[in-house]
Amino acid sequence: MENRPLATCAGDQALFSSVYSILMQQLPREPMEWRRSYGRPPKMIHLEANFVQFKEELIPKEGNRALLTFPFLHLFWTDCCDTEVYKATAKDEITKWQNILKAYSSSDWLIVVVESDAKKKNKTNILPRTSIVDKIRNDFCNKQSDRCVVLTDPLKDSSRTQDSWNAFFTKLRTLLLMSFTKNLGKFEDDMRTMREKRTEAGWSFCEYFMVQEELAFVFEMLQQFEDALVQYDELDALFTQYVVNYGAGDGANWLTSFCQPVRSWNGLVLRKPIDMEKRELIQKNKATLLDLRSYLFSRQCTLLVFLQRPWEVAQRALELLHNCVQELKLLEVSVPVGALDCWVFLSCLEVLQRIEGCCDQAQLENNYCHTVGLWSYATEKLQSLGYLCGLISEKGPNSEELNRTVDVLAGLGAEHPETANSPQSPYKTLNEALSSVQAFEKHYLELSLTAFNMYKTIGQIRSAQLLGKDLADFYMHKGEPQKASLYLQEALKTYQTEGWTLLTAHTRKQLAECQKQLQQTQNYLQTSSLLASDSNLTDMERVHFCQEILDLAQQPVNGQGDRLVLPMDGFVQLQRLCFNPACAVVHVGGYLDIELTVNSLMPLPMHLNQFSIHLHLTVSKDPSKRSSEFGGRSRNASGVFVFPSEPSGSTLPRNSQPSVELYELYDRSLSDSTLNSSGIICKNMHLLLRRQESSSSLERPSELPLDDTAHTLRTSNILLQPGANIIHFNTQAKEAGIYTLRQLSASLGIVQFTLPHIYPIVQYEAYSQEPQLKVEPMTDSLLAGISQQVKFTIQTGHYCVKNGDALQLSITDTLPILHSASSTATVSTNTGDKVSEAPLSIQSSGKITSIFLPLAAAYHQIEFELRVICHLPSTLPTPPDSERPSTETRTIRKGLEKTKVDGPCMTSIEQKITVDCPWSIYSSLVSLTFNIPFNAKHSLLSSGRRKYLQVCVHNLSEIGFQLFDPQLEEVTKYSDLTLVSLNCLKQQTLYDVKAEIFPPLGAEMCKTGTLCNLEVSIMRLSDLTEVDKDESLVDCDGYCTTKLMYEVVDNSSNWAVCGKSSGVISMPVAARATHKVHMEVMPLFAGFLPFPDINLFKYLPFQASQSGQMETDNWMENDTLSVDRNLDEQVESSSMRSRGSSHSSSSNEHRGIPMPRLLPFSSGQVFNTSSNMQILVIPSQDDHMLEVNVT
Repeated sequence: MENRPLATCAGDQALFSSVYSILMQQLPREPMEWRRSYGRPPKMIHLEANFVQFKEELIPKEGNRALLTFPFLHLFWTDCCDTEVYKATAKDEITKWQNILKAYSSSDWLIVVVESDAKKKNKTNILPRTSIVDKIRNDFCNKQSDRCVVLTDPLKDSSRTQDSWNAFFTKLRTLLLMSFTKNLGKFEDDMRTMREKRTEAGWSFCEYFMVQEELAFVFEMLQQFEDALVQYDELDALFTQYVVNYGAGDGANWLTSFCQPVRSWNGLVLRKPIDMEKRELIQKNKATLLDLRSYLFSRQCTLLVFLQRPWEVAQRALELLHNCVQELKLLEVSVPVGALDCWVFLSCLEVLQRIEGCCDQAQLENNYCHTVGLWSYATEKLQSLGYLCGLISEKGPNSEELNRTVDVLAGLGAEHPETANSPQSPYKTLNEALSSVQAFEKHYLELSLTAFNMYKTIGQIRSAQLLGKDLADFYMHKGEPQKASLYLQEALKTYQTEGWTLLTAHTRKQLAECQKQLQQTQNYLQTSSLLASDSNLTDMERVHFCQEILDLAQQPVNGQGDRLVLPMDGFVQLQRLCFNPACAVVHVGGYLDIELTVNSLMPLPMHLNQFSIHLHLTVSKDPSKRSSEFGGRSRNASGVFVFPSEPSGSTLPRNSQPSVELYELYDRSLSDSTLNSSGIICKNMHLLLRRQESSSSLERPSELPLDDTAHTLRTSNILLQPGANIIHFNTQAKEAGIYTLRQLSASLGIVQFTLPHIYPIVQYEAYSQEPQLKVEPMTDSLLAGISQQVKFTIQTGHYCVKNGDALQLSITDTLPILHSASSTATVSTNTGDKVSEAPLSIQSSGKITSIFLPLAAAYHQIEFELRVICHLPSTLPTPPDSERPSTETRTIRKGLEKTKVDGPCMTSIEQKITVDCPWSIYSSLVSLTFNIPFNAKHSLLSSGRRKYLQVCVHNLSEIGFQLFDPQLEEVTKYSDLTLVSLNCLKQQTLYDVKAEIFPPLGAEMCKTGTLCNLEVSIMRLSDLTEVDKDESLVDCDGYCTTKLMYEVVDNSSNWAVCGKSSGVISMPVAARATHKVHMEVMPLFAGFLPFPDINLFKYLPFQASQSGQMETDNWMENDTLSVDRNLDEQVESSSMRSRGSSHSSSSNEHRGIPMPRLLPFSSGQVFNTSSNMQILVIPSQDDHMLEVNVT
């Protein structure tokens, strides 16, 4: 760049012009140490400057951020050596010059006095040399004597002249650097202040971009390219973050200007240092996303080239192109079809040619790893354009594709003047490639082969093979399968070795087509056998390859080497396995059915010669006991094992390695068990590290070994239809133990499909079992005082239940069995199949209850249910402290939501039943736990000579009970004692009011000073009653409603109710009718705060008296709050004021106006569920002094 720090020159311009060339040459020769602020390391820089004639217009005004046009130093040149001349003209000129500088607060100046021996000879009355200089210093440099320097005979070649020049340049560099550092620091502070305002409304990224770019220009003119690059990187990162935030839903307003549709896609321009056209668009806030990214990268590219880091240009360019594609999607920018492909293609070639222009061939070859990505990306985009414009199709482009080609080329616009004379510019290359099929083939093959060879040169074989597959597709469309086969064979070899099954399937499909066109019959059949079992192909292709398998399977077997072994994963997929019985447990001699459901991946029916399951037997040490390992790890209660489904085409390669089995290993100290070391071990290392056998053919699969043991289940002649198939196996358990299903195999002529491992592990067990009895409740918990269902389950084991066998139950009087004639007992097999159902006979004699069992064979199950009731005890014994907790009585806590205090306690009673079974001489003890659902409390109140007895019953269970017709009876009759019930109809609970407080959205808990959500739920509990029949009841078409008024108040001043705190609702008079109200409250203190109070009133319409006058005394005395038709406005205005002032003002305001009436409910008619509930409120911030409300 030609930009340099600016310095003005005033005074004798002819004198300055005579030394101008010397100034420009000598100033940058000596380096200066530049010390910067904020702890940044010092740097040695060579100062240059542009010296211009002084003008007042050059001095910047206040607020001007332009550093490039800022004059950092002002010089005044004079060669005056006569006192009279100095007094007459020179002094006035200097004074005028300094007054202008003072007016703009500029303190960076220097006066240069040039002495010449020639002038001294022409003047006879010249004073000594120091006279004029001293006068200037006295007049203008009183406190800054160093601001006046003397330059002696500047045009002569003498030691004296050289010394004066050295002193002058030292002073000039020092003052210039000081001014530059001071003004640059102020500029950076202003820029940071501007950046910190980026969250404010009206902030413009484009304006900030121009300011920070000004700083980058300054660093660039000082040849500090690294610092200049940092400025552009910061702008890049800032813009990228805003785009990412926009995609997440947090978009800035100024981003909308970058969301305008793309209308030009002419690629990057890297041939000139500054793209003034795009910079002007950014300055005017008219740039698109591609314009901004193109200009920003062009500046970064220029600086990187100056820093001799061209390979970083390639790396950044690849990231830029990929990021731009994503940013266009995030900003939802409208992009024409093919436009983005053109922009990427042109940009790739532009970057590559820019790098080639600053590097020699040797450097390019040694750095293929940096540029190959751009070659590959350009190839990919050119291929995409080829398909889009119909240049790769067999028939050539049609009319629609030709029109699309014209539209794509129209968006390129005119070629840039910088590349107009270049015969291989990206613009000309793209136009030529899209002009015809032959030109496209030429350019596409050139790019593809270049990228392919680069990948192979740097050792990136996988990338080369992916590109080779694209070349193979191109050659296949061209009709040259021999060339395509070379690329496919090489790719297939790598995919098989590394286990890339999806790529293997697609590559095999392409290879099969090549082999078919080349008439390689044997290789084609081998490839077809592998593709027929792959679900990645289309139905028509699968049918074709499946038919090839069927034809191949009919060939005679000449030897073991001709057998083709394939994995079963691609042939069939295991879906589920069902055992019958479902428990997968049979006694010795019993029969077990296995139902195997498989999904055939073949499109045609397949007639299998044989299907086999290979088993592994683990003999039990004690045949009479079941294996705990089997019961805890592999047993499935439903008897159904569902195998994990695999995605289509996820078959394993033939030479795939077993999965790694890693286990943790810990080494602990023997003395204190501290951990010394830890690690992992591989238990199947011998399988992973075994030698791989080489194969003569790529498609020759390695055989999978099968466990050919005596424990094998077989079924023959199976017709496997496409889709789900069920295969049945039947076996008789002859030996006790655990049978594990290890492997599966299916034979189809010379083709054998094998599954070497079955996962998850499937097992069944043969055992010998003793009879068992199990008693369990039908609900989660049993409640005392109401009848409950108890289920009896008997596993007969090896015992046969005979006629007359019965269970003898010894029970207490507090737990009677409720007899029912409809009680039945069900007999079923161990698998759950119902065998019979018979009436249940129950006989009671004293404390013994006999339950006669139905006939049942061995290894069957008897189930029946009995209804029992545990009587509520009159008193609960309190055990001594030494015996707590008791085994007979224990306490269960019932947690309450929305509160942090402990809930009420629920007491339980344990009832024990002794059962005598016919198959055992020992008695069994069964324990049942009953919870008491109620908690009753009473209190005795006095009023004069009268006594009032209040009884409160609290339901502790989750079951709803309805209390009705309460009566209090005397245990001992007294003639002078009369009990009078104060319960009336009005004491029936009509409404249930419940309040809930929720923290703000996104917060877990309520905080002080933060608005929380209050939800008030009002629910009607009963239908229409006598107490509801008043003037507030409205009957419309048989549908009754009544008006209610709710009021939220907080007498404890813990909450501030925001908005409307009361209102009138229309409530249907029907059971379970619910109305919900939402409002906002603000906690004023921290701690456990009680909920605000919820008051409910009847809202009665106004009724005038017979005389026509309002009964003002009546409604003024009964109402607690004045209500009129503008109730909402009144409540809203009074919600944040005290309740008392609101009432009084309302009463005065509406006196004399017909007003509705508020009638409170009687005691007990409204139940407040949230009464006495508390919620935890945390402080909003950590303060040293905190006010906490503790209740």
